[in-house]
Amino acid sequence: MVDEKRKFISCMLDIGTEMVKSGAEISRVEDTLIRIGLSYGAKRVNAFALASNILISVEFQDGEEITRTRRINKGLQNDFSKLEELNDLSRRFCGGNMSVFELHLEYLKIHDKKPSVFLTYFGHALASGAFALFFGGNIYDSVVAALFGILICLMQYKITPLCKNNITFIIISSFISGLGISLLCKPLPFLNPDKIMIGDIMLLVPGVTITNSVRDIFVGDTITGTMRFIECVLSSAALAAGFMLAIFVSGGAV
Repeated sequence: MVDEKRKFISCMLDIGTEMVKSGAEISRVEDTLIRIGLSYGAKRVNAFALASNILISVEFQDGEEITRTRRINKGLQNDFSKLEELNDLSRRFCGGNMSVFELHLEYLKIHDKKPSVFLTYFGHALASGAFALFFGGNIYDSVVAALFGILICLMQYKITPLCKNNITFIIISSFISGLGISLLCKPLPFLNPDKIMIGDIMLLVPGVTITNSVRDIFVGDTITGTMRFIECVLSSAALAAGFMLAIFVSGGAV
């Protein structure tokens, strides 16, 4: 029974960590962990989550209390499909028809599920091309923006594992894509480099993160909201610096 309790706490931390990395609001993470703990039969559950750390304290009916903490190292992925599955898993467990072992197995299935590579590339191309058109570009700008959107997606697969933080990746990817766009547009006057860059910039703008940061601040999770907001500001500055450096190196004005 003692081993099952510790297994259960570890599974709670796994679920909470995956929810944070998938882009969940901090209040939702804490509420989910508390509901899971109470559904297991705990007498009292306390959960404190940040963007970089989760702390759980569970007091069981026999008086035993277990406290665990988990450091969250990997950056946000904003995987709403995985987040929806985690929410559904927590609801099914709270329904009372699932054991701790089954909860762990279901979590592993969700954790190991990878998004379709084709759909990821297609989504990057579609979004960047559509934004280039939306901001006033022509069909050629849209096609070029879509191609560089695919390049950014490729860099996410290849460069992200080598970067210790998301800001480093943003600087590298924005510089490479910005330099490529600037050099390509020089001999092709019918292309508008500013419209192409805007389309690709939208792929790297932390829109969801900044929305969640403001929401966290409004609901009282000031620490996490402030941390995420500062991260968004730094990411935006890195994005602007990467493209500006690319324009400067290429010797052209957008």
